[in-house]
Amino acid sequence: MESGGDRAPGVPALVTESAFSQRYREYLEKVCILDGRYRAQKLDDCTVALPVLEGKLNVSILEDLMENVAPGSSCRETLITNPVLSKRARVQSPAQKLRVDLYELLERYGVFWGRDLERDLPHSWQQHGDLVVLSEDCFCDPVWKQLGAELWSSVACSLGAKRLAKQGRVLHDGVRSPNVTMLLGDTGWVEHVDNGIRYTFDVTKCMFSAGNIVEKQRLAALCCSQEIVVDLYAGIGYFTLPFLVHAGAAFVHACEWNSHAVTALKKNLELNKVSHKCQIHEGDNRQLLLHNLADRVNLGLIPTSEPSYHIACKVLKKNYGGVLHIHHNVDCFPEEHRALANKEVDDDPGSWRRAIWRKWAESVEIKIQFLLEQVHGTPWQTNIVRVEKVKSYAPHVDHVVLDLDCRPLQVS
Repeated sequence: MESGGDRAPGVPALVTESAFSQRYREYLEKVCILDGRYRAQKLDDCTVALPVLEGKLNVSILEDLMENVAPGSSCRETLITNPVLSKRARVQSPAQKLRVDLYELLERYGVFWGRDLERDLPHSWQQHGDLVVLSEDCFCDPVWKQLGAELWSSVACSLGAKRLAKQGRVLHDGVRSPNVTMLLGDTGWVEHVDNGIRYTFDVTKCMFSAGNIVEKQRLAALCCSQEIVVDLYAGIGYFTLPFLVHAGAAFVHACEWNSHAVTALKKNLELNKVSHKCQIHEGDNRQLLLHNLADRVNLGLIPTSEPSYHIACKVLKKNYGGVLHIHHNVDCFPEEHRALANKEVDDDPGSWRRAIWRKWAESVEIKIQFLLEQVHGTPWQTNIVRVEKVKSYAPHVDHVVLDLDCRPLQVS
């Protein structure tokens, strides 16, 4: 592995007169043997050395250059002993810089760089200002422990961060608490701007899913200026804030039972100057005392928000109804659908998935209609307006949202 500096061991090159160098360069690029990692170099005798890939030059190429590409030219092979990286090669992605920096760090400790360590590097991460949250599947090899705090300082520097944390598996504690450990820095509080909305939260206490951005933008584009919205799983305000800031909701009732999320939600309402249009209901939303007031209800919990279907029906306006936005993780490869998937995948890879989403939506529609009639004591009609994927949650599992229009039937 190269050290990552501007200089490297000798590089094979082809030397010709300066007047012919451009034609040589174009030809070498055309036959894919110009080494774009290094700059061409002007030599003292007014010739130019063009770096080429090792072992690719042959007699026929040299003859073609002198006889057809640039008649009257001369050329010879040489070795550039002080090659300089090209401008393109100097530009490193954060992942490339991290790899080079860690290689050099391990070299100083006398640790051999092998394929296992290569695979153990992070391939993705979340960045919130000066804090980077690494994925759970990196830096698992015991060798990293030998480097102590110097490892995390190096990683943070390579990724342009001052603080560093590592994500573990989300805890199954009823509030989907993150399992995040701070590696460098004293606090996990960050600020994140998403679609013009400011969010602040503690990454060690609260979840933030960047994968929901399209759904947040969709809700933000709605016109809710005359509407009362109930957000049954508000979190730090993922959907509450788009309803208030962009969709212009008249008022939002935000329900949340994670005390850390409530703390962040209060801060975020203040940051975005909409706290006067929101009431926070802390605790289990199934105990919510509200009823007969909502034009729209958001049920944004995954893997399922089914335990709160009843309260969603209860808070809808009895005489007018409204819209439910119901989120769910849909298993797109259950046993009964495997034959269907195998049969149709060649014709339309997405058709069988959409069919499964629709089947789930229809089953939810039946449940909701029954609950509406049970809660309000009158007949209701429901209509599936939209069923769309929000994001992939896991292999063969899609996070899907259903927009269900619910209206009381007018009895003559």
